[in-house]
Amino acid sequence: MNNWLSNTGLQFADGWVLWALLLIPIYWFVLYRWEHFFSAPLKIASHLLTKGIKSPVFNPKKVQHIFRSLALFMCIVALARPQLKLDATSELEQYTEGIDIIISLDASGSMEAEDFSPNRFEAAKKVAQDFVSKRKNDRIGLVIFEGEAYTQCPLTADKNVLIDIIGETQRNVVDGGTAIGMGLATAVNRLRESDSESKVIILLTDGVNTHGKIHPMTAAEIAQELGVRVYTIGVGTNGKAKTPIAINPVTGKYIYDYVDVEIDEKLLKEISAMTGGKYFRATDNEKLKEIYAEIDVLEKHIIKSTVIEVDLPEKSMPFILLGLIFLMLEVFTRTFFKSVS
Repeated sequence: MNNWLSNTGLQFADGWVLWALLLIPIYWFVLYRWEHFFSAPLKIASHLLTKGIKSPVFNPKKVQHIFRSLALFMCIVALARPQLKLDATSELEQYTEGIDIIISLDASGSMEAEDFSPNRFEAAKKVAQDFVSKRKNDRIGLVIFEGEAYTQCPLTADKNVLIDIIGETQRNVVDGGTAIGMGLATAVNRLRESDSESKVIILLTDGVNTHGKIHPMTAAEIAQELGVRVYTIGVGTNGKAKTPIAINPVTGKYIYDYVDVEIDEKLLKEISAMTGGKYFRATDNEKLKEIYAEIDVLEKHIIKSTVIEVDLPEKSMPFILLGLIFLMLEVFTRTFFKSVS
């Protein structure tokens, strides 16, 4: 019953009331049986008197019952509290408080390795942009680390600005090296003042910790104390990868050679395990996309979503007015034909 009326573009706050509409066919059935029972003897007795006389086309009694039924129909629908449906694009379910996420991205020289297309750094930026575009209810920031770490973009809800910043991010801004601990500590520091119920860091690196004043596990302990969940991603193919090893002094371009891929997976696993996150290994562009997609799903499942109370447009009044009109017509019909009979 509720589904049938919902096809009209309305939804009902108290849809169970619509079951009362079954009273209308019951009313007509009882009415038919009642009239048939009492009118049968009269019809038989007056058969000869009415022979040859046509029955009136207009039956005031039936019209009264029709108006009465329509009035009852409108009153029941009004009691079910009809409301306008929102469009498919309207979002009812949102996070009470979005997740605060910091992407901590390795920008060391080895991120120029070409086992990803066009290289690890550009591939990581592209996938991060796609990830940001899908997290509509969250605040996201960006930390970059090489031999030191710095905040490229603080937490922001403006996804378009962040996507542009990620696209424009360059390497060689600070001293070379891989300061994983500094990258994690800077990201944690950005979440220190966050009052979000869910705080997340996505730490992506392709190497081992070689620089920085803060050990990665020390930063992980701070993250744990602050309730920050860290997802770690090791980037690099298995075996050897075409990696820059020096700069040609004449051309200023990188000199590449095939170098063993060394990722401190043990460290990354310990960081994620300590903070309640998860470690992933990305060996190519597609695998990196899959990892970000999995993190996206994991975070949507972890955060408690609630339905925002939206005051939908109530549409009971038109039905109440129509019910009153039909009721008045029923009274008018009964009074008028009683006076002329």
